[in-house]
Amino acid sequence: MAKKAKKRKYSKSSGRDVKSEMRRYKKGSAKSGRGGKGGKVKSRKQAIAIGLSKARKKGKKVPKKKKS
Repeated sequence: MAKKAKKRKYSKSSGRDVKSEMRRYKKGSAKSGRGGKGGKVKSRKQAIAIGLSKARKKGKKVPKKKKS
């Protein structure tokens, strides 16, 4: 039996957006909120969420946010 090809949940370019946001977080220049006026990003999870949000705004392939 041949293996079924897995379909990507996230596009490669959205991964790059998250990567660049993580780099900003590690450097200490990542800000949360509109226009970077908010406070410093304090956690890795927050940095990843910001990166994914930016990717969504650009129209890249990223799954929708989970509604609780």
